[in-house]
Amino acid sequence: MNDPRSIRVHYLLRAVLLLGFALYIAHLSQQDALHYYVAPKLARWIRLCPVPLALMAASLGIQALFGKSSALCDCEHQLPRSLFRSTALYGLFLFPLLLGFVLPDRALGSAAAARKGISLTYIAPEEGSGERFTASNPYQEEFAGLAGRLYKQPVITVHPEIFSETFGAIDLYKEQFEGKQIKVSGFLYKGQGTDGGSFAVSRFLVQCCTADATPFGILLDPQTQISLPADTWIEVQGKLHVAQYQGKAVVQITPEHVTPILQPDTPYVYSNADSIAAWEQISGAPAEAGAK
Repeated sequence: MNDPRSIRVHYLLRAVLLLGFALYIAHLSQQDALHYYVAPKLARWIRLCPVPLALMAASLGIQALFGKSSALCDCEHQLPRSLFRSTALYGLFLFPLLLGFVLPDRALGSAAAARKGISLTYIAPEEGSGERFTASNPYQEEFAGLAGRLYKQPVITVHPEIFSETFGAIDLYKEQFEGKQIKVSGFLYKGQGTDGGSFAVSRFLVQCCTADATPFGILLDPQTQISLPADTWIEVQGKLHVAQYQGKAVVQITPEHVTPILQPDTPYVYSNADSIAAWEQISGAPAEAGAK
């Protein structure tokens, strides 16, 4: 059994930590910064967390200050008795919390992309189909349908709502898209993974939170002269080409215009369950039975 006074101290420490996390989440919600860390579908639930966390903190605090010693529960776990062990235990929670308050809230950029390794291809080469917009397996059917719709556009606009799906459709049928005009926005990436002077226009694909964020990029022609610093948000318009990069065939843009833009309110992109329906809604195009 632990000493009741020791239990009270640990109750107070846990109450402070819970209240700290409640305040931090409330801060992120107030600053509209949750989207830097979690996907929108998850953020709507996390915004509710400060209320139960604050109630739990209040409950622990009341028990620590006013609870009867006989009612205090250590759950039959031995609490750390030394100051060092207590500091090490609660520091695991306090340190990231302090970093959250101290460090600025901002989107992932080139440094994170370099650590994770930016992907310049979406579909493995052996999975592609040689025929125009035909799917060799059920997984590719949506890509094939989207590719047929994109191909008809005089300028293919890569919409953030279906960024990864558009990237995947073009990458799957890269030879058919040779010479097509494209317009895409993202942050300017130049990292250790690229050859000297090479750049990519990039976005992070987030499934749940930034811990699973995957950097995707479209390579820019190595002959392109860009004096902008890395992580500058740009809009690129140019022609698509198939190029060899580190022994792989990848999609490349020969830019005609590179324009600096403001970072969008939502810098990350997310997967879409029905990219074709989303594209038709964004473009205002009528629903099609299928792509020819």
